[in-house]
Amino acid sequence: MDARIPALAEQLLLIERELRVLGLWARLPPSDEALSSRQPFAVDVLAFEEWLQWIFLPRMKRILESGSALPVVSGVRPMAEMVYAERLIEVGRLLQSLGEVDRLISNGD
Repeated sequence: MDARIPALAEQLLLIERELRVLGLWARLPPSDEALSSRQPFAVDVLAFEEWLQWIFLPRMKRILESGSALPVVSGVRPMAEMVYAERLIEVGRLLQSLGEVDRLISNGD
C-alpha cells in the first residue's frame, strides 16, 4: 500500500470539513450534465466548491478505496487561490489542505 494513502484520506476529510464550515457544502448535487463537464475543474458549469464536493472528493475517495494508482501531479491549490483571491484569509485552512494534497500527490512522499 502506498504510504501516502492515510495522509491523503485525512486531507480529504479536512477539505470536506472546511467546505462545511465555510458554508460551501451543498445538500443537492448539480445536474448530471454539469457533472459530466470535460473542462478543467468543470469551470464551464460548476463553482469551484461544487467541483471539489461533487467531482474531486468522490474521485479521490474512489482511488484511495480501490487501491488504484494515485495521480502523478496535482495543482488544486493554485486554482483555489485564484478562485478565492478576495478571501484568502477566510479560506486559509481549505487552502492548506488542498496544498497538502498537491504536495502528497506531486512529490510522491
